[in-house]
Amino acid sequence: MKRKLAWALAIVALLLGGLLLFGRTWLAQRAFDRALETTVGVDQSAKLPDGLNVYVCGSGSPMPDAARAGPCLAVLAGQQAFVFDAGSGSIRKLGRMGFPMPKLQAAFLTHLHSDHIDGLGELLLQAWVAGGRAAPLPVYGPAGTDKVIEGFNAAYTLDQGYRVAHHGPKVVQPGGAGGAASVIALPGGTDSQVVYDKDGVKITVIRVNHAPIEPAFGFRVDYKGRSLALSGDTVYSPSFVAAAKGTDLMLHEALNKRMIAALGAKLAERGQAGNAQIMQDIQNYHASPEDAARAAKEAGVKALVLYHLVPSPPVKLMEPLFLGDAPKVFSGPLKLAQDGMMISLPAGSSEVKFSSGF
Repeated sequence: MKRKLAWALAIVALLLGGLLLFGRTWLAQRAFDRALETTVGVDQSAKLPDGLNVYVCGSGSPMPDAARAGPCLAVLAGQQAFVFDAGSGSIRKLGRMGFPMPKLQAAFLTHLHSDHIDGLGELLLQAWVAGGRAAPLPVYGPAGTDKVIEGFNAAYTLDQGYRVAHHGPKVVQPGGAGGAASVIALPGGTDSQVVYDKDGVKITVIRVNHAPIEPAFGFRVDYKGRSLALSGDTVYSPSFVAAAKGTDLMLHEALNKRMIAALGAKLAERGQAGNAQIMQDIQNYHASPEDAARAAKEAGVKALVLYHLVPSPPVKLMEPLFLGDAPKVFSGPLKLAQDGMMISLPAGSSEVKFSSGF
């Protein structure tokens, strides 16, 4: 009797296990089908309001952080899209956010530090293949940008040939591969000038202070009465404040010097003198959260978002520690950027709308 009961229970367990497995498989298929229907081949940007829409594709720094890609901001202005810097991992984040690659007009580089350009090869590839480009992507940047683009074009030459051979020239147009450099040269004594002006979108380059890296740039974007300014890497910079006057949104880099000093001290204690020195060195060419807040206050901006966070807070509990006295300096909306965050500045409005990151 006991043996029969055991067999019966085993059969019931197998049947229930099979039903559960079938149920999970059915739910998984439904979820997959739903994703196909709602996302694949759908322009996710079509639901965004006309105006300026900011994609935070990378809020991190060279320090390892699984949640944050290297520095990258993208802007959709009406039907024109732009990418500012392309840190490691950022372009895949951008794809996950539903960025409209076919609308990409140009990329802009703030400076040529490796952490701001090490995702550039991926951007050029996606602009070509996913964006369906017939001509190389224009890439604006400081002196040396031509050498950087020449290097990426050379590095991807074999890959480009493979893709054309596999998919055919009608799918991946050979003339659209790679980038075309446009070097920005600000005249001496000039701190800003318009470098892009087309169909209502105006982009202004701004000289900032990231010495000894020179030149280094920030940018301002204006469209339909809405405006934003992004700093790139800089200390507190009067030229950036002047050019950002009255913008709706400031995106500013930030390094917490007290936290970095503590990291340096611990590295020195553990015999890593070289890395400890780097922690000391990087403090003199980045802005603190308080510096960024001061810039936002003096520029009279509506909202401030800190990005390129060094070191990025690993948990929300540490965000006040990172911010320090910045909220006391700037009284408007102040947020730490997260990968996947969207910020919308709708035309005909004064709103600054935030959506959370991944």
